[in-house]
Amino acid sequence: MKRILLVEDEAQIQKLVKMNLELEGYEVIAQDDGHNVLQTLESEHIDLIILDLMLPDIDGIQILEQIRLRYSDVAVLIVSARDASADRVLGLKSGADDYLTKPFNLEELILRVERLIQRTQPVAAIEVESFSFGDNQINFSTYEATGQNGKFTLTHKEALLLKMLVERKDEVVSRQQILQNVWGYDVYPSTRTIDNFILSFRKYFEADQKHPEYFMSVRGVGYKFVSPTEA
Repeated sequence: MKRILLVEDEAQIQKLVKMNLELEGYEVIAQDDGHNVLQTLESEHIDLIILDLMLPDIDGIQILEQIRLRYSDVAVLIVSARDASADRVLGLKSGADDYLTKPFNLEELILRVERLIQRTQPVAAIEVESFSFGDNQINFSTYEATGQNGKFTLTHKEALLLKMLVERKDEVVSRQQILQNVWGYDVYPSTRTIDNFILSFRKYFEADQKHPEYFMSVRGVGYKFVSPTEA
């Protein structure tokens, strides 16, 4: 079930949109102000944000800019009474994926939501059951591995995260993607926990932990496994 954050201060519109999206099978978290948007993104997995610009406490463009600084993957659909061309351009330049003006047709809104969610879903990675790099070997079926200090067994979470990084080798994987795929929607650890997993991988597999070849941290974004041919 895809999860939508609806930020709309007009009670009647919020109720109507929430009800219709839920009828389409979406889970909807509704808020009537902008101050809790970032907190919600930190604690919940969100696939798409429907954002009103004319909120009583903070301008929607300011919220959008803050979202884009920290969450580049989540789709944002602006729904606003501001219908001037300059407003649409500003919204899209500030990071919105789509812009719909009020009053709007509910069917059109639902179609735009559906297309945005489809467009922003990550491409499925190629499944791997075993993998070797340098002197290291991993079997993702049995969790058995051979690293710098010989053979050992990965934990379930270690295997899930390592498999995700390997399948998306040479690609930066965001913290949000990791949280969604490894920990699920609702049980989120701190980002420090993920950092500790990366440190463990360096201890297991890197010849020099202080100068890693394979497991890279991309500051403010996420993590990356560099394939041996590029290391």
